[in-house]
Amino acid sequence: MECRYYERLEGGVVRCQLCPHHCRIADGRTGICRSRRNHQGVLVSEVYAQPCALAIDPIEKKPLYHFHPGTTCLSIACTGCNFRCLNCQNHDISQVSPVDVDHYRLTPEDVVSLCQKHQCPGIAYTYTEPLTYLEYITDTARLAHEAGLWNILVTAGYVCQEPLKDLLPYLDAANIDLKSFSDDIYQEVSGGHLQPVLDTILAMRDAGVWIELTNLLIPGINDDMDMIRRMCRWLNEKSLAGVPLHFSRFFPRYKMQDIPPTPLHTLKAARQIAEEEGMKRVYLGNV
Repeated sequence: MECRYYERLEGGVVRCQLCPHHCRIADGRTGICRSRRNHQGVLVSEVYAQPCALAIDPIEKKPLYHFHPGTTCLSIACTGCNFRCLNCQNHDISQVSPVDVDHYRLTPEDVVSLCQKHQCPGIAYTYTEPLTYLEYITDTARLAHEAGLWNILVTAGYVCQEPLKDLLPYLDAANIDLKSFSDDIYQEVSGGHLQPVLDTILAMRDAGVWIELTNLLIPGINDDMDMIRRMCRWLNEKSLAGVPLHFSRFFPRYKMQDIPPTPLHTLKAARQIAEEEGMKRVYLGNV
């Protein structure tokens, strides 16, 4: 399917306008996400209607603790991600090409029907980076709303604001992975920048989307307590003190096998700081 967010340049090159990378893509090549390819001057999504993972999850697994707790959701994912996180726990589907994994063929109509068949009240776009296949989730989310279903986004939030606006009217809840409060760490660990993620959080706040945040604390990387305090202070200043904040425990994964799990005292110290800075709902995850 042809993507909606790109421009054609000279020589058959296209520039993707979905995320802040703004990838310039030559004919036959893909962008950083691996799922959007230049096919003879047309940018196409190679994962539209081709999810690689399906599951029925408790909503608390997203994690969402204050959005219809005790319910389930149909979780769906396609391959691809516009980050390159060294600690990615789903690297086998997020850091690969679509041709490297098996997939289903499910149109947006099929996804909604499957959700209804299993009596799930909502759909969660999760596991990889759903914003890299924004066209698919927007089409599915629109039909889901027409059927009275919720739409839940689990995301790192790295997207341009104009494409995001197309999704926001159909989005009910989101858990955003706020990886750190340092642009340097974002570049070093994930290959991106902090500010676009903050812009996404504020855009969702303004659109009335229910937001919860996850901050995975990696020993020696993003567990500086002064930085955590600055993050919580920013959240409070932006009228986000009531947003549930999940400090999550790191375990060795992917290219960070040499880093030990996060000590419990680090998580507890982060929670204390968050509460001192006015955060009202603070949780510890992976403990």
